[in-house]
Amino acid sequence: MMNLKLAAAAIVAVVAFAAPTVGYAQDTVAASDIVPAALGEVPRNQTVQLGWGVSGGSSVGTTNPWVLPGYTHQEGNNLMWEPLMYFGIYKNEYIPWLADSMEYTDDTFTTLEIKLNAGAKWSDGTAVTSADVKYTFDGQIQYNTLPYHTQFSDLVESVTAVDDLTVSVKFKAPSPRFKFEVLTQKFDTGIPIVPAAYLSAQTDPTKAPGRDEIPHSGPFDIVAWNTNQKIFDLREDWWAVAAGRMALPAVKRVVIVNILNQPIDTVAQRIVNNDFDSAVDMRAQIIQNILQQNPEIQSWTGSESPYGYLDWWPNSLWMNTQLEPYSDPNVRKAVSLAINRDLINEVLYEGAAIATIYPFPLYPNLQAFADSPAVKAEEAKYEPGKFDPEESARLMQEAGFALNGDGLWEKDGATFDATIQAFESIHGDIAPVLAEMLRQAGFDSNVNFGTDAYQNMVDGKAGFYMFGHGASLFDPFEAMNLFHGKYSQAIGSGAGNNRFSRYKNPEYDAILDSIASLSSDDPAFQEGAAKALGIYWRDTIDVPVIQWLHRIAYNNHYWTNWPSSTNVGVGANGAFWAHTGMLVVAGLQPSGAQ
Repeated sequence: MMNLKLAAAAIVAVVAFAAPTVGYAQDTVAASDIVPAALGEVPRNQTVQLGWGVSGGSSVGTTNPWVLPGYTHQEGNNLMWEPLMYFGIYKNEYIPWLADSMEYTDDTFTTLEIKLNAGAKWSDGTAVTSADVKYTFDGQIQYNTLPYHTQFSDLVESVTAVDDLTVSVKFKAPSPRFKFEVLTQKFDTGIPIVPAAYLSAQTDPTKAPGRDEIPHSGPFDIVAWNTNQKIFDLREDWWAVAAGRMALPAVKRVVIVNILNQPIDTVAQRIVNNDFDSAVDMRAQIIQNILQQNPEIQSWTGSESPYGYLDWWPNSLWMNTQLEPYSDPNVRKAVSLAINRDLINEVLYEGAAIATIYPFPLYPNLQAFADSPAVKAEEAKYEPGKFDPEESARLMQEAGFALNGDGLWEKDGATFDATIQAFESIHGDIAPVLAEMLRQAGFDSNVNFGTDAYQNMVDGKAGFYMFGHGASLFDPFEAMNLFHGKYSQAIGSGAGNNRFSRYKNPEYDAILDSIASLSSDDPAFQEGAAKALGIYWRDTIDVPVIQWLHRIAYNNHYWTNWPSSTNVGVGANGAFWAHTGMLVVAGLQPSGAQ
């Protein structure tokens, strides 16, 4: 029997990140590149250097959030764009930004009134007004390529600019989650407000790249961009300073260096050498080595395990529930019973309680829901975290499987395909441990880290899919809604992110439909959500494995005031690539190093 702890320690994650050149100049300038006539010198101690995977090709030069595919906030564009409000997950509170307030007018949740900050301005000096908000919202309705088109077109009846600073949104039905899920930026969800004057003048506002021309409200301007790196410079007249939202950032320049195809240990060494101030999320063993080599570097938990903060992406072993034998709930339960979550905590997280039974992250409101009597009753009934190889074997035998001479479950001459589709850069530690646990329970398991892994998930191929649930942050509805039958795709069609299970159950759907219009603090919502979670456990729609951690190294040599468990600041998560990353970068303070 394999020693799981030794196996985990031996895993070295290698990320396919091309080592970038440091200088901006290149032999051939692509038409989409942003090339400054002159790029002024900024001292290293006024510059933040970040390692990230900057996309090449068509996305270079795309700063317009409406150009999709092409635009992404994760490559520094979050430094240019701002929302009505942010949400500080670790303080469990809204952070007013372009808007001073955003409130439902009564408890029917059918009208939302937005009051803008009178000082909010675009980078061209013009005011951010209700016309910009209305244009942003109307565009989401009009253009089906935009990320929240479905929510706006399904739920919004009208958008009215009441005056220059007031917007009224009327909904077709009670929409208690619209304010949080759509209009508030946190992690990777929510929308920025875009400039009506500029985009309405474009032939097609969803095709205009924006480049360095588009007015934006955020504190940084894009000044240079090619496939090697992106450079942003501080805009000293950022409106938020005079409005009292934030002090003028000490960071004068942000350089985001392309680390695509660069081995993760090389990226790590650049952090250790003070070349990078921060970079991508790391696996535990790598960040341990970084912390040991440079005492000026910290993680979210300082130099102590588990090194990361709770991300919004808890990972499960998903399955195509329409495909035999994964269509049998008892078979799916047998898989869950083969997972020793306590051992996962011991082997990979030095005893920290990271293994999970939930499809949502345990942020404050969700932790309170998980601790509620109704949920605890469902948990006691279905025991979703139970490790019991004997019961797992009984369920497999009842499903018609028998152990063959190799000790593997077999039926009709074929072993049970328990291949785990996963991504080596992020699952290089957990996936092999899960595969070994499953093999010890008789499942023919191995890991596919190939380039076809994600497509196999989308196509619903046999086996398991190691992937997260990017959904709930405040209440459990969005996570539960991932499994609503309306999203269930038939075999033969693709199932995208968070739709891999293809689950369909009218009983489950009816519960979700009955609570969709209720506020999360409504007792009827809490009761219905607990019942939905019970069905999730009863049917083992997927097999929850771990809460997801972001283990990010923060270098204090040039910059301090990085977010941590003891320095939560405004409460935003610590990923500089998230929508809230601007708050992280703008809040940094110089260390005094020259």
